[in-house]
Amino acid sequence: MMRTSTALAVLAVTSLVLTSCGRDDAGGGGEAQSTAIADGAATGTIEVWAMGTEGEELQAFSADFEEANPDAEVNVTAIPWDAAHNKIANAIASGETPDVSLVGTTWMGEFAQAGGLMPTPEGLVDEAAFFPGAWGSTEVGGTSYGVPWYVETRVLYYRKDMAAKAGWTKAPQTWDELHQFATDMKEKGGADYGISLQPGQTGSWQSVLPFAWSNGASVTNDAGTAYTIDSPEMTEALDYYTSYFDEDLSPSRLLDPGELESGFADGSYGSFISGPWHTGLVEEAGLTTEEYAVAPLPGKESGPGTSFVGGGDLAVFQDSDNSDAAWKYVQWLSEPQTQQGFYDTVGDLPAVQAAWDSGELAEDPQLQVFGTQLKTTEAPPAVPTWEQVAATIDTLVEQASKGAAEPEDAVKEMQSKASSIGTGL
Repeated sequence: MMRTSTALAVLAVTSLVLTSCGRDDAGGGGEAQSTAIADGAATGTIEVWAMGTEGEELQAFSADFEEANPDAEVNVTAIPWDAAHNKIANAIASGETPDVSLVGTTWMGEFAQAGGLMPTPEGLVDEAAFFPGAWGSTEVGGTSYGVPWYVETRVLYYRKDMAAKAGWTKAPQTWDELHQFATDMKEKGGADYGISLQPGQTGSWQSVLPFAWSNGASVTNDAGTAYTIDSPEMTEALDYYTSYFDEDLSPSRLLDPGELESGFADGSYGSFISGPWHTGLVEEAGLTTEEYAVAPLPGKESGPGTSFVGGGDLAVFQDSDNSDAAWKYVQWLSEPQTQQGFYDTVGDLPAVQAAWDSGELAEDPQLQVFGTQLKTTEAPPAVPTWEQVAATIDTLVEQASKGAAEPEDAVKEMQSKASSIGTGL
């Protein structure tokens, strides 16, 4: 049975516009330079901030690092997720940061551009060792400002027993198949709705963009200096997405807390798209793996499609008092064996691909679906203004999902608002 973590979801927190308080070092758009860490063991105190379950468990988990580096001491402060963004922002502004922190992937662009994060040292880790989408979350203006720590992605959950009743012996592989699958789950499988998609509430961009990415759309240009939302590929993806609401294949209202899980268990909803934390929730609702399954997202013409990748990155601050030891600690947390151990402790899915080669991560069929999907994922653009633009996308997705705006008009408005905000790079 797959394990879950309470801190896998990336939080949508309102972005702050930061200044670097006179700091002369380059932000995410400048000529940031990275330096190699020194040889030898880590020494001194390493102040660490971490959130959620990670913050609660990391201190005890770090005992092995301290044993291997006897002159170093790790001091972890647990920070609530709902306070973390502002706490990090204020620490950067005041120059009173810890040495290293867990940073939500959607915050990387903001904090790097503010001049608060150090570029990743040359040779610290092998970029190719990580899932590509996860590594992309650390890059701002072409420079990496941290290392992926844990990841999450979204897959298709579906009622296997109801699918069989509807005539499906395997999961849909393409957009056309997914639409037919949802139709059959409603008309033949007994579901009230063939699928439950987000109709525009906070975070719905995480459900819509995978369809856009799978269709070849890009949210920004390669340099991250301009938003490129208004494209035929984006419009086609949103039109496809909203068809599920137009045809009453997905509920167009915001579900109450717990309603998705209970509705999936009682057969009201035949399928939905979500992350790894939902395996535990649907099983708590009474389902077994004989009754439900997970599968990679369908692609437009073939699967798997491109999914969203979120999670957490590890970043070292420019104002760190012990940056060399902090990077060595980050390096240790990035080792495959360490990542396997942290999965065993907390349930976080490793960002390092080699950590999936043995143990439960290699043997659990559900986990392997997430591992397969992680190979075809994309992170939202690491630009300072992303969360502002994401909130705009959410609003316009809601309008399109409820028939208040045509998809083409909604996409044009997304572009207009995003262009007026700018990327911040």
